Amino acid sequence: MVLLVVLAGCAGTPTPAVTVTFTPTATPSPSPTPTPTPTPEPVITEEPALIPNPEVPDLVPNAEPVPLPQGPAVDLGSAPGARGPAVANAAGALVTYTVVEGDAFFDIAQRFNIPVQMMLTMNPSVPGLGERIYLQQIINLDWTTTR
Repeated sequence: MVLLVVLAGCAGTPTPAVTVTFTPTATPSPSPTPTPTPTPEPVITEEPALIPNPEVPDLVPNAEPVPLPQGPAVDLGSAPGARGPAVANAAGALVTYTVVEGDAFFDIAQRFNIPVQMMLTMNPSVPGLGERIYLQQIINLDWTTTR
């Protein structure tokens, strides 16, 4: 019993609870501002006069392209990818080239100083972009004829 009396004295008196009072107050909301109504674009019945802009230069069309000079093929010498024989006519102008193993159309064009697009035009029998040439195929080097 004594123990109960001792323990009861330890508990002490409870602290009073704090009471908080909250009073809500309404804050006035801002009054909405009206959204402006867009004005319609005026309808133009006549073509407006063009006012030159000094910051923009006048546009001038490109001049006609100058074609590359076309002439006889020139043999720059055998090279990897273009090691086959070339045939010349009686005047000494190169006329044809025979494809050998390891040749590439681009390298043949380089050897004879002819643009690849020109070589393709001169050789319509070469399929694609010249990627499929075959052994013993005759490539035209004479720009005045088309094979």
